[in-house]
Amino acid sequence: MYDRQLLIIWHSRTGASEAMARAAKEGAGDRATLLEAAQVEPADLLEASGYIFASPENLASLSGQMKEMFDRCYYPVLGQLEGRPYATLIAAGSDGEGAQRQLDRIVTGWRLKRVAEPFICNFAAQLPEEILALKIVPQFALSRCRDIGEAMAEGLQQGIF
Repeated sequence: MYDRQLLIIWHSRTGASEAMARAAKEGAGDRATLLEAAQVEPADLLEASGYIFASPENLASLSGQMKEMFDRCYYPVLGQLEGRPYATLIAAGSDGEGAQRQLDRIVTGWRLKRVAEPFICNFAAQLPEEILALKIVPQFALSRCRDIGEAMAEGLQQGIF
């Protein structure tokens, strides 16, 4: 059992959102569990006290693997997560707003509570070669992700959220 722990769920194709998720985990330390979206089961969501969702934006939406996690886990936990805190980390080629809106709509059904401003790291990748290339996340962005992980874990441990 995670016992007031943070669950960081990620999916990545080009390394950016994985690096962002790992930075959040680094900030949270042993108070967080890091799971790839394909590995998340409803029990993982139920056992955690808060969440960070790290995903790329693909075609103005959440990545398919992150959406699949929500599709697979949504109804088994519906009505059991109300009020739990969450934050989001989005790796985007343009603005990231489509993925952010989609994620927010999904977790509204779970009645999760946003406790940090969305963090969108824009890579300005517009050409196919740029979109598919492995990404190097800037240090300022990794620092922000670490701060979000640390703040979420501390807020959970202190009972603030």
